[in-house]
Amino acid sequence: MGSLALSRVEASDQPAPSLVDEVGRIARTALAPLAQAIDDGSVYPGEVLRQLGKVGAWASHVPQEGPADLRCAIQSMAAIGEVCGASAFMAWCQNTLVWYAANSTNVQLAKRFGDAFSTGRLLGGTGLSNPMKSFFGIEKLKLKGRKVDGGYVVRGALPWVSNLGPDHYFGTIFEREDDQGTVMFLADCSDPAITLTPCKPFLAMDGTGTYGVQFRDAFIPDDLILADPAAPFVKKIRAGFILLQAGMALGLIRDCINIMDEVQSPLGHVNRYLPQQPVHFRDLAAELEAETMALARDPYNADETYWRKVIALRLRAGDASVAAAHAAMLHCGARGYLKSHRAQRRLREAYFVAIVTPATKQLRKMLADA
Repeated sequence: MGSLALSRVEASDQPAPSLVDEVGRIARTALAPLAQAIDDGSVYPGEVLRQLGKVGAWASHVPQEGPADLRCAIQSMAAIGEVCGASAFMAWCQNTLVWYAANSTNVQLAKRFGDAFSTGRLLGGTGLSNPMKSFFGIEKLKLKGRKVDGGYVVRGALPWVSNLGPDHYFGTIFEREDDQGTVMFLADCSDPAITLTPCKPFLAMDGTGTYGVQFRDAFIPDDLILADPAAPFVKKIRAGFILLQAGMALGLIRDCINIMDEVQSPLGHVNRYLPQQPVHFRDLAAELEAETMALARDPYNADETYWRKVIALRLRAGDASVAAAHAAMLHCGARGYLKSHRAQRRLREAYFVAIVTPATKQLRKMLADA
């Protein structure tokens, strides 16, 4: 799998190797042949995502009698990300959806969707890009809801929500029209009042099931409410939301190191003059991974110092992804500039890691405001 040895991580900090190894095997055999098609948007790998769910890839971070541990989920995503950054992003979407349901105090919702999401029988994503920006003063909430008997009626539109399809679900937040706060809920994409509109082509990762979503007075019953009010719930799940993204970065960085190693034989005599070498990224990745594993053991930590560490780690992971992909391109030279070479795909995927919510600029704002 090309994974890095983690000399700085205690043995007790290692995730379950059998699951991570099995996820890596599926990624290499089932996802690798599809990576280019997923990148250009001709394939959405729904069946592979369900296959990964069957082996437990989406279940390892479900809280067990109180505590939660994200380490195995992050390492599994990293194993996927070594092969395909777009699929690692979809894995994050699915894991985040599981995280929402697993932490909801709505017992009926948790019972109905918990196993379905964590086993991959139902797929879906997260519509928190706009809410996460709104909570930090960057955007206004785009969805509005009014209270009615048995639930809420929601209207508005979200420009980008990923890992969706006609039978998928996703979690998002609306603002109450009566100024009584915000509510987090599950949106059912099969609802005729919820419309999915394909997005314009992206720079990369077009096979991620990303759509614009329109709510046309959609009725959201009480049994689809994740949290009312949403604010305390978001504070509980926010560290997990961000930490899980580290899996995308770690997997991508590992493969960028692999790419640099692959061209060592033919190009090492000239690549040695480049300022950034594979050894530098091995050290950086080991540091990021060790810090991620330490923080991922305690995602419910309410201490503000812990929260700042999570934000800072996510910022470093995005910066490191871009730096590693940039270095891989320079090490490959002209061969990496070919559309058929994965080095240029990795560069495009790396920019996504840096701009997906919370993006680099938002993370810097969050640190400045904390």
